[in-house]
Amino acid sequence: MRKDSPALSVVLPAKNEAGAVGATVEGIRSRLADAEVLVIDDGSEDDTASMAKAFGAAVISHPYSMGNGAAIKTGARHATGEVIVFMDADGQHDPADIPRLLERLGRGFDMVVGARSNDSQASVGRGLANRFYNRLASWMVGQRVQDLTSGFRAVKADKFREFLHLLPNGFSYPTTTTMAFFRAGYPVAYEPIVAGKRIGKSHIRLVRDGIRFLLIIFKIGTLYSPLKLFLPIAFAHFLLGLGYYGYTFTVDHRLSSITVFLWSASVTIFLIGLVSEQITQLMYKRER
Repeated sequence: MRKDSPALSVVLPAKNEAGAVGATVEGIRSRLADAEVLVIDDGSEDDTASMAKAFGAAVISHPYSMGNGAAIKTGARHATGEVIVFMDADGQHDPADIPRLLERLGRGFDMVVGARSNDSQASVGRGLANRFYNRLASWMVGQRVQDLTSGFRAVKADKFREFLHLLPNGFSYPTTTTMAFFRAGYPVAYEPIVAGKRIGKSHIRLVRDGIRFLLIIFKIGTLYSPLKLFLPIAFAHFLLGLGYYGYTFTVDHRLSSITVFLWSASVTIFLIGLVSEQITQLMYKRER
């Protein structure tokens, strides 16, 4: 790091990562000697904490497992750097990529995400799921999201802390952070990386956490731009009503009560979305 660079903290959430955390911390310290390295031990049952300390990291331990997102929040609250790099402690993320993320951050971005290549996906199913999440999130925020769920990112600490109250305690913190930054109008960049194979067993469950990621996308979408969700639903009700009207008019030459209900629901849903949009705008301005 240059002398005029902002102070840097590297936060590694870790749960039962004794086999990899030491090498990860050593890799960070060999390249960024002045950086603050925080390992958040999320109730590990092995030697994660002692291994991290042995290689020069400061360790903050949770009394029991509170979740990956909770570890991220703990790290963000205790980090002293103006810039925070979040990365996994399981060996997937290469500390050699950190300087590239920081260099990109220095070009005027508030967050730089390490975007994994297709070859870096843990499995075909997870790769397909991530592509679906990326497309859905891109539509929700109106910007291209290249890697919604990557946990390797560099952020401006003050900007990141604005959204701590939104972060879940589980594995969905990257999803929430990405959506929140885009909707708040903070510039986000993506830097290509190659993620290695993790050491040890993954704590993510494809179906359970996949559904959670999906709910997070909709949650953040409704928080910042409700019409993105309400308008398509309202339009779908209108089209269903129109289609059913065409059917009943052709067969019985009448306007059915179901058609009236669907059209009324369409108008109601649209108005709810419109009011929600105005409320979120007022709330966001008040927070700012």
